[in-house]
Parts: sequence; C-alpha cells; structure tokens
Amino acid sequence: MNFNDLNLSENTLNAIKNKGFEKPTDIQTKVIPLFLNENCNIVAQARTGSGKTASFGIPLIDLIDENSKLSAIILTPTRELAIQVADEIESLKGNKNLKIAKIYGGKPIYPQIKDLKNANIVVGTPGRILDHINRGTINLKNVKYFILDEADEMLDMGFIEDVEKILNSCNNKNKRILLFSATMPEKILNLCKKYMKNYEFVKVKTTANIDQSFIETKENERFKTLCKLLKNNEFYGLVFCNTKKDTKELRDKLRDIGFKAEAIHGDLKQPRREKIIRLFKQKRIKILIATDVMCRGIDVNDLKCVINYHLPQNPRAYMHRIGRTGRFDKKGRSITIITKREYRKLKYIEKTYKIKIKRHKLNYSKQIKKVDNKNNLHK
Repeated sequence: MNFNDLNLSENTLNAIKNKGFEKPTDIQTKVIPLFLNENCNIVAQARTGSGKTASFGIPLIDLIDENSKLSAIILTPTRELAIQVADEIESLKGNKNLKIAKIYGGKPIYPQIKDLKNANIVVGTPGRILDHINRGTINLKNVKYFILDEADEMLDMGFIEDVEKILNSCNNKNKRILLFSATMPEKILNLCKKYMKNYEFVKVKTTANIDQSFIETKENERFKTLCKLLKNNEFYGLVFCNTKKDTKELRDKLRDIGFKAEAIHGDLKQPRREKIIRLFKQKRIKILIATDVMCRGIDVNDLKCVINYHLPQNPRAYMHRIGRTGRFDKKGRSITIITKREYRKLKYIEKTYKIKIKRHKLNYSKQIKKVDNKNNLHK
C-alpha cells in the first residue's frame, strides 16, 4: 500500500511527497483510513517511532476546514513533545491555511492567548491547557477531534485527572476521541471505557528493531564502563539517568575528560531546553544526558544508540527510553548498565514485554585505564 491508496487530498499527498515519505508505516496504514472514512473513536497501541504522529496528523489536515474555529485539540505529556507534534503537523499541511497553536508552560501566556483566537488546531500540555480553560481564553465547545498522545506517559506523570477535566470541558457530544499509547495499562483502558465507549482498537508491532543488551558492573565502576562505551562507539546518542541531579553530575564528569556532553532536565528554562535539543540534532552536542520526562519529544530519526546509565524505575520507562532509537523500522541499539543487585529488575522488564536483553561482556581498554588513572575518577 502507498499513500495514494488512502483517499487523501492532492494537497496532502504533495506535502507527504515533499517530506520524503515513501510508504505509510503500519500504524498509518491502519489509522488513516479509520480516521478519514469511519465515524468512530480510535484506540491505537504503537511504539514510539512508529509514525503515529503522522497517522493522526495527515487525516486531521484533510478533515478540518481552514475557515472553522478551533476544531482539534492534541494533548501531549511534555513541552518537547508538544513542539514536535505541532511542527510535524505544520510540515504536513501543504498549502492549506491551517493555524496551529503550541500551548505549553515555560513560555509567556499572553502571546498564546493571541494564538488561540485564530487556531484551528491546538497542541498542548494538560497543565497549560487547564490554565487557559480557567482563564476563559480557550473555547472547546466546537472541538470535533480530541487526541491524546502518549497516554501511558500521561499516567506515569500524574496527568490523567487533568486530562479528564479537559475532556469534560469539550461540550460537543459528537466529538471523536483518539488515544495513542505504547502500552495499555489498566487505568488507560478504564479511561477508554469511560469516555469512548465504543471504539476501534488498533495494535501494531510494539517492539522495534533494537539490539538490546546489558552490562553488569560494580557500582564504583559504572562511570568507567560508560566511558568505555562512549569511546568504542564514537558515540552520538542519549544517555539516561534517573534524576536531575544525576544528569548534571554525569555531564560535568564527562566534560572534565573531554566529551561534548550536555544535560537536559526539568530545572532548565524552556528556551534553554529548546536550544540544547536543536544543538543535539545538529550534532554539535554528541552526548545528551536526559531524565525520563525529558526524553519525550527528543526525536532524532537516525539515532543509533541509547545507553541506560541507570536502570529506569519501571518497565514502561525502559520501553520509552529505548524507543528513541530504531525509529521507522531502522536498526537501533540499547545498552543498559546494571549492578548485580539490579539483575532481577532487568529480568522483570524482559518478562513484562516478552523481550530478550542479552548479556554483553566488556573488557576495559588501555586507553580507558589511562583516562581513569589520569583523572582519578574512582577514588
């Protein structure tokens, strides 16, 4: 199947061609016809990097009248993902004069109020959308399409109650709801039953083409193990830590021995976060150290490797992390550094998602030993 078989407008087909998309992904093949041709709610389970943004963005462009008032609202768990989704839809609208407003915290609210007056589509985070609802600066009564992206991440970040408040503010009883999630925990399924009642369930392959491995080391050798990986791979990629403090400390240690590393975490102001992501995509920053929250919206198509410097707190976080690589069916790699006492936790991740994370033995090179001795990193 190709995009010409999906009953899309000529304008949208031209925009898709200009983007360089050749064939629809599995999720696009299933969701686009349902969204365009069937008057139904949709629940879609698809991994990160499967092309799901375009699966709802493409039909949304064809369905919305550019002369209408606010017709669609898309909720994302993080500011970075809101920016990514809005930019993706913007790049697909072609010559259609649709206004897309990005609504998230960390930026002044008054320019957003101006953007909302003419918006056809709003992409935003729950907290800032609720701010506008409470101020009366957003009117959701004409919303025809309510899209919830990364629903399981919303759950993990404690946003489900906010999502329900926003849903209840959309007065159009005939609105269609689309929910996308990499995993389907019980609370997400309960949300679907409560607000969507009858819906079409779409599921595509939820595991990417990622070579997953782990390295067992001692706690006091964790940093040396990481350095070995970075040297061997001429590394360009993401390194995940569990806390903001850890990201900053690891960045400083890597910089001290000459690595081009930067940390991204919730304490940074939004302009700084956007600049860091831009420099990373331009490869002017080679190593980006991130927390789980910050990984949402870091979208680099050719990212070859992700390293878990710390094992994440839960299996869903692991899947979201490694989903930064192996995108759009390209081959990727993830490496997780663990200590002996974390082994059972890693096996639990394997059992939960029916995946195999193979053991990888690492022999330290003379080069790393020299770096270690020179900098006294483990004293």
